[in-house]
Amino acid sequence: MHLRLGFDIRFELPFPVALVAMLHVHPSCDSRLLLPDTLRTDPGIEVKEYIDSFGNRCSRLYAPAGSLRLFNTTEITCSDDSDLSQVDAPEVPVQELPNEVLQFLLNSRYCEVDRLSAVALDLFGGMKPGWSRVQAVVAYVHRIVQFGYGFARSTKTALDVYTERTGVCRDFQHLAITLCRALNIPARYATGYLGDFGVPPSASPMDFSAWFEVYLGDRWYTCDARHNRPRLGRVLMATGRDASDVALTTSFGTANLRHFTVVSDWLDEPGRETGAGA
Repeated sequence: MHLRLGFDIRFELPFPVALVAMLHVHPSCDSRLLLPDTLRTDPGIEVKEYIDSFGNRCSRLYAPAGSLRLFNTTEITCSDDSDLSQVDAPEVPVQELPNEVLQFLLNSRYCEVDRLSAVALDLFGGMKPGWSRVQAVVAYVHRIVQFGYGFARSTKTALDVYTERTGVCRDFQHLAITLCRALNIPARYATGYLGDFGVPPSASPMDFSAWFEVYLGDRWYTCDARHNRPRLGRVLMATGRDASDVALTTSFGTANLRHFTVVSDWLDEPGRETGAGA
C-alpha cells in the first residue's frame, strides 16, 4: 500500500504559548517514508524535535499570539496485509519480562488496574493464557461498550467506561488495556492514522485513531477493541501508558482549536484516492 498522510490543525492563541506536538509518524516507520515527515507552521516559527521516554518523536515550539496553523503532508508504504495475528503467542511470566516492559503492567492516569483487577480475574482468569485470552478481552470490551462521539469526556477512565458502557475509541482501548494489565499481560496505548480501507466508509470525518498493543512472546501485537477486526493501513504515530502520554498537542497556556482535518489516502488502489477514519 502507498498512502498519503496529512493533517491541518489551526488554533487561535490569545497570548504567546509554548506547545509540544506529537504529530510525526513513529520513528519505527521512518524507513517506509517516501517523503519527508516535517511539521510545518504558519506563521513560520522554530520547531525543535526530540524523542521522548517512550520513543516517540515530538516537536517543541513557542508561538506568538494570533492564529497558528500546524500542517503536513507525507507519503508512506504499508504492508498489503492486515494486522498480524499469532494464535500461539504466549504470555510471558512477569519475572521474565524485559525491564522496559514492566511499566505497562501498572496503574496509569486512565487505567486503574487495581480497581478492575477483581473484574478481570472473574471474567478471564480461568481462560487459557496467551493470544486467545487477549482476544477474549478485546471481544468483551467491543461487545459491552457503545461507541458515540457524544460520550467523549477528557476525564473518563477505564473504570468509568466499565461502569457507563459508553465511549469513543480511546475509551475502548483504555478498558481493554486495564483488563489485560490486571491479568499480568503488558498493554500499551497507541495512536496513529487508520483509514477506512477494506471496510465500509465511515460517515464521520477522518480523525486520528486509537488502538492498543499487547506484549506476548517477544514482541508487541496490535489489538483494537473499538473495531474488533484486523485492519489495513494502520500507521503508528506514538505509544504510551495511556492517552495522557500521546496527546497530539499540549499547550502550556490557552490554545483554542479552530480547525482540524486529517487525511489518509490509498494512492495505489484502483479507483480510490480518498480515505476516512473513525
